[in-house]
Amino acid sequence: MLVVNLLTYGVYWWDKRRARIGGRRISERELLMWALAGGSAGAIVAMRVHRHKTQKLSFRIWFGLVLLVQAAAVVLLIYTR
Repeated sequence: MLVVNLLTYGVYWWDKRRARIGGRRISERELLMWALAGGSAGAIVAMRVHRHKTQKLSFRIWFGLVLLVQAAAVVLLIYTR
């Protein structure tokens, strides 16, 4: 999980860097997939540290849904064991 979160942080940082210099960006879909793959903590830290994707409402809504899906998966795992 640590590796996935570090990679996710790096992907978000890279996208912010590319946004600043006008380079080719990483799609929002890919950013969300990194978070969904287990990197939500890394994504949250990167979003706050780099102020990335914090103002775009549609992204925040999708990101919130990713967090809800992950929370539901954890609850399901706990209660089905």
